[in-house]
Amino acid sequence: MPRPKADFDDLRPLAFREPDEVLDADRMYTIYEVARLLQGVETDAELDVETENVLLDWAIPWMLKYADEFVFAEPENDAEPGHYGLATEE
Repeated sequence: MPRPKADFDDLRPLAFREPDEVLDADRMYTIYEVARLLQGVETDAELDVETENVLLDWAIPWMLKYADEFVFAEPENDAEPGHYGLATEE
């Protein structure tokens, strides 16, 4: 249910960090790892499903916003996620 803005004490602008501020140029990450890094969580942290879903809710639009700055590697098999990294000139 929508709430009035007056219900909130702290309203801030939505700001996205640049991909090179979050990811290492020489690494490839799963969407789950990207989601964790965006929130300052270790990539191997154990998270419950609900928390993981919230992190993904933030990561997916961020990756879409910066899609031109990413490369993608196919998963090794159907049970694995793909990997994403920064697009760099080689």
